[in-house]
Formats: sequence, structure tokens, C-alpha cells
Amino acid sequence: MGKYLAKRIFMAIVTIWVVATITFFLMNMVPGGPFLSEKAISPAAQAALEAKYGLDKPLSEQYLTYITDAAHGDFGDSLKQRGRTVNDIITSKFAVSAKVGGMAVLVSLVIGVTLGIIAAYRRGKFVDSLISVVSTMGIAVPSFVVCTLLLYFFGVKLKILPTLGLTSSKHYIMPVAALSFYPTSYIMRLMRSSMLDVLGQDYMRTAKAKGLSEKISLFKHALRNAILPVVTYLGPMIAYTLTGSFVVEKIFTIPGLGGEFIGAITARDYTLIMGTTIFLATFMIIMNLIVDILYKVIDPRINLK
Repeated sequence: MGKYLAKRIFMAIVTIWVVATITFFLMNMVPGGPFLSEKAISPAAQAALEAKYGLDKPLSEQYLTYITDAAHGDFGDSLKQRGRTVNDIITSKFAVSAKVGGMAVLVSLVIGVTLGIIAAYRRGKFVDSLISVVSTMGIAVPSFVVCTLLLYFFGVKLKILPTLGLTSSKHYIMPVAALSFYPTSYIMRLMRSSMLDVLGQDYMRTAKAKGLSEKISLFKHALRNAILPVVTYLGPMIAYTLTGSFVVEKIFTIPGLGGEFIGAITARDYTLIMGTTIFLATFMIIMNLIVDILYKVIDPRINLK
């Protein structure tokens, strides 16, 4: 296990470095700059701003300086949000996205796994067909359509849920529902197909022949093996939901990291783009590593190499 972890950590560092390098040079290859959108800015003022943030130096020198600082955990100052560091922005915005995303992850796992098991157990029945239709819709329908429908019915027509911000517990209901709809549907399909495969295995028939009750054989033997594909999906799903969805955050006016990332791209805030990209890549890699370790915990027969 120790050798495997050391190998994965080394690969993670290389991957993050490659992502940061590609992002840095692609970002600087695009014509324009972060200060060209400033209103009535003079060439002298623009030159002063570039000198202040080190943008007047050769690109190779800028790259080495940034990578060195980033390796020490310093992502620099935001070029647009004056007086704020990128670290502070990521910390404050991620806390908001993680709270909404964490709720969405729990909802997706509980509902998705439960309905997937029910669909497999009731294969060919009406419940199975209904769950299959809902899961297909959840995968096919874009998130902005889900957000619009939730806003229209629960916010405008019924007027039972607030539509903007996160000032009360009710404000979380629609964003969490919109953010969890796709992963819930995907987990339902994964769980159903995996459970059907497990239920047809010889050891399940043997357990039934030995007189084990359906609940014990289902939860003790079938679920432990059928849950592995869902665990595989957990890594990217958690990274996606906890870091926020731009569409969901924009529609429900949530001040999270997803909207901040898109805003940084629009405003050409180089340091914020780099900081959020490195943070998202690191978070994704960590989640995938945790998923690999969970594989070993769930099924000790798996050998991590």
C-alpha cells in the first residue's frame, strides 16, 4: 500500500504540473490581456499595472516565478478583485460550493443506490420501468432545463420555495435538487445493471439454497459487490458537485467557486484562472485516490499496484 501511495502521489504531482503548464501558456497565447477591459485606461497606467503584477517580464520568467510560488501554496493576488488573494477567494467560494455540493452528493448516493437496488430487485415490473424512465430523463435533460422547471413550478407557480441566494434552509432545496438530479440518475442506472449482474452469480444462488433470507443475501453479499461501479463514479462526481456547477450557481445566484471560475475566464484574471485550475485538478486527483483506497476497503481481494 505504501509503495502504491508513493507512486500515485508522484504521478499526481506530475499531472498537476502538466495541467498548470498547459493552462499557463494557453492562457497567455490568447490575444488581449487582463487590463484591456479597464475603462479609459491610458497606456502608462496599463504599463504600470503590468509592472506591478510582473506581466511585463518575459513569459518564461513569469512561468518560473508562478510555478515556484504555486509550489509553496501561494497563487498570488487577483488581477481583477483588487486587494484579495487567490487563496482567499478559493477558500471562501469553495466553502459555499462544498456545502451545496455535499448535500447533493448525499442525496445522489442515498436515492440513486436505493432506487437502483429496487429496480434490479423488481426487474421487469412497473417500478423498474418507472425508475428506468426517470433515470434516462435525468441523464438526457440538461441541468439548466431542470433548474428552469424547478424555478417555474416551485418558485413562480406554487411560490413555496425561494429562488435566489442561500439565506435559509429552504434556499438549498432547489439548488441541491438540480445539482443532484444527473448524478442520482446515473447512479441509479449503474446500480441497477451492477446489481442484476451480481444477482445472477452462482454464490447468490448458493446463498439462497442455504436458506439465507433475501434481506441478508441482498445487503450482505450482493450490495457489497454491486456497489463497486458506483464507488468508481464517486471520485469525479464528488469533485464535480463539491466544486460547484456554473449553470446551477448562476441561475440560483449562488456565490460559489464554479461561477467564480467562469467569471475569471471572462475577465481574463490570469492568477485566479491558474489558481482555480490547479485547485480543481488537485481536488479531482485526491478524490480518485480516495476512491482507489475505498476499493481496497470494500473488497480486500483487490490488489493495489
